Amino acid sequence: MKKKGKVKGFFSDFKKFISRGNILDMAVGVIVGGAFSAIVTAFTNKIIMPLINALLALITGGDGLEGARTIIGKKIFVEGTNQINWDAVIYIDWGAFITAVLDFLIIAFTLFLVLKIAMSTSGYLRDAQKARPTKAEKKILKEQGVNMKDYKAVVAATAELREANKPAPVPPKPTQEELLASILEELKKQNEAKVEVAPVVVETPTEAKPEKPKRQKKTETK
Repeated sequence: MKKKGKVKGFFSDFKKFISRGNILDMAVGVIVGGAFSAIVTAFTNKIIMPLINALLALITGGDGLEGARTIIGKKIFVEGTNQINWDAVIYIDWGAFITAVLDFLIIAFTLFLVLKIAMSTSGYLRDAQKARPTKAEKKILKEQGVNMKDYKAVVAATAELREANKPAPVPPKPTQEELLASILEELKKQNEAKVEVAPVVVETPTEAKPEKPKRQKKTETK
């Protein structure tokens, strides 16, 4: 029973894994990307490259990019002919490299256009969705007599309604420098209010009191 439960849980987890949105999107992207890459490669090899080779052949008189090769080492010819045996020699194929670069540039440019169009379309749809009135706004517009079938009139009336009900702008919060400056100014005012001019006290000399004569003790005589 435990083994069956583990197997069932394993397949349940696998089902959850493959049914995730990002996994499905990735699979669709890989398939579409592969097909798109084949289209671009065919476009480059069958249309762009023949035109470039024909143009280079007219300018240089050679074989175009197919002949843009640099042999490293000895030249090996096919027996009995003056043709180079490309399968036996070591060479740098500049034509293949340029073709790969062109493939990359075409794919990147096409993806850029697709993404730009998709982003602009999604932004337009998002703005159009935001411009539509809500249920509460539709009720108010109907009470105002707006023709709900006229899209432009509805959008304009919705914008006016939102502008009228727009809350007052909240003043920006003061910065730390402004707060410190206001605190210092307040402390300065408080200190100025507390300071009082002390009265000047002039001391007058006092008259010396006369000392009382000391009483002399009487001496007894026998």
